[in-house]
Amino acid sequence: MRVTATLVVIAFFFSACSDKGVNKFADPTLVKIAEFQDRREADSLTSFFKHPNPQYRKEAVLAFASVQDTLTIESLLEVLRFDKESEVRKAAAISLGQIQVKPAAAALWKALQEEKDPAVLRHILESCGKTFYGSDVDHLVLTVKDSLTFEGLAWAYYRLGLRNKADSSMAVKAIEFLNPAYNVSTRLAAANFFQRGPRQFDFAESQLINTAKNDKSAWIRSCAATALRRIKTPQSQAALKQILKDDSDYRVRIGVVRALQEFPVAEVKAELYEALKDKNINVAIAASEAILATATAEQAAELATLAKATDRKRVRGNLYQASLAGSDNGDVVAEITHLYMTEADVYGKAALLSALGKSTLASVFVDHELQTSSAPVIKSTAATALVSINRGPSFNPASKKDFVNFYIKAIQTGDPAVIGIVAEALTDQALGYKEVITDYSFLKDAKNKLSLPKDNEALQPLEAAIAYFKGSKSLAPVKNEFNHPIDWALVKTIPKDQRVVIKTSKGDITLRLLVEEAPGSVANFVQLANNKYFDGKNFHRVVPNFVIQGGCNRGDGWGSEDYSIRSEFTERHYTEGSVGMASAGKDTEGTQWFITHSPTPHLDGRYTIFAVTESGMDVVHQIEVGDKIISVSLIK
Repeated sequence: MRVTATLVVIAFFFSACSDKGVNKFADPTLVKIAEFQDRREADSLTSFFKHPNPQYRKEAVLAFASVQDTLTIESLLEVLRFDKESEVRKAAAISLGQIQVKPAAAALWKALQEEKDPAVLRHILESCGKTFYGSDVDHLVLTVKDSLTFEGLAWAYYRLGLRNKADSSMAVKAIEFLNPAYNVSTRLAAANFFQRGPRQFDFAESQLINTAKNDKSAWIRSCAATALRRIKTPQSQAALKQILKDDSDYRVRIGVVRALQEFPVAEVKAELYEALKDKNINVAIAASEAILATATAEQAAELATLAKATDRKRVRGNLYQASLAGSDNGDVVAEITHLYMTEADVYGKAALLSALGKSTLASVFVDHELQTSSAPVIKSTAATALVSINRGPSFNPASKKDFVNFYIKAIQTGDPAVIGIVAEALTDQALGYKEVITDYSFLKDAKNKLSLPKDNEALQPLEAAIAYFKGSKSLAPVKNEFNHPIDWALVKTIPKDQRVVIKTSKGDITLRLLVEEAPGSVANFVQLANNKYFDGKNFHRVVPNFVIQGGCNRGDGWGSEDYSIRSEFTERHYTEGSVGMASAGKDTEGTQWFITHSPTPHLDGRYTIFAVTESGMDVVHQIEVGDKIISVSLIK
């Protein structure tokens, strides 16, 4: 009888996923639940919490990972404690973890004492890491442990470390999870814990060195190598230098380069200079960024020479920037401006313009480019460079009046990116513009030219600037209202395993869309792809061993359209090749998306994952800023 009942439940659970349609949204009830999630209708969703169909319960409960309504905490706790289906309880644990307030932590603590299923307990533990405070952490000591609860505990430690709630005593416990006997997920959590968590863990040096050298996973080796930046001993430095020579995975070498920048310049300069020639462009860029972060005046001349000798445009820009940071040299400025005028590629020009942001001698030239260039990438880069000059240590306070004129003219261009960048600078108390600017009507005029949801990212700092000059202590939040319902007719035509090929100037990338997990995001992406929206655009952002990003209609990351879609969060974690929606905050997604180089767990629950990379990761790892998206098309 028990077996029969179990089979009935299983059949019931998957009844909505039958072959009546190409995806689960052939079931009108699942459409209704997803629609309530999209519209953030909490009461309508909670009405499904006791539905006899466990899949409906699960979908409604998991919807709160996106809705994040604090008023539903007690209802979610009831589900977590008493629902008979482990998948439903797991969804409740995930959703409570997304509601990061103390009542959610209290609810999770109750469930932590009662739950017996290791799979559910694993998610309760990770959610505890997202919500626990202070002495609550002591509750994470468990008496019953297996591989799943160990994994959950490791992720709990990581989440606590990410929130600055971890300490050295927790690090002692986390060291154990680096042991190869634990699964990849557990070791990855521990490695990320040390990379992003507590500041003091010198006692973990030998374990981290061993992990950085020997773990089978490049993801884990990279995190462990980066973590060694906080252990500035000769042993760590020697280990890092050896790994830089020996490790074949470029992501590990990037982790080493970022760690080496924390050591005295004289001791690591040779290795960083050599890394500029690494066969992988991302390692070279990371090395140039490390050099920029640590450059001294004594290096200025040799850095200018290195910059002139390389044909890697981002590397060249960073090295010139590092040279000018060390010494504001007129000859170097002239060299950069000459290269700028002869450079054909707009992203190459932008890299050089960024370098000029370290020279007070270049302010007039930078302002001229901001005012006269028609390229959005140049305008936004010039605005950033002006602000950088203003914030530089050699900025002359006597130039402040000139910069007021620069900034007013910049705001008056009406360019949303320029407005956002300059408005943020004007609210910087250290720059002191509140004492200089008495008439801030130009900010109000700029606001009248912007609108939601398209200009959300510019309106946020602009509203803050207006409040700052007005003397207001409170600021009404800039928020996108619901404005773009999901196209369910389109969703129902998208197979649950729909593939998409992105043809780039470096090769093809094939994605598998997750329509059953993120229907709104997938429908949006498919609609844009069908309309050839992405064709001919560029990858405008590449962060080594993090992401490549595209889909911007301006080509600088500030582009958007006259709509926004809702965030859709699930139990899925960011791993290598995850495809996420870029945003300026929850529920502000539009056209921009990114693909990850490695697991990026700090993005979990903050950015929608709507696809995964099935092939072409070798291309993803080669993409540079400015590389072309030739076309994006569905594979029929």
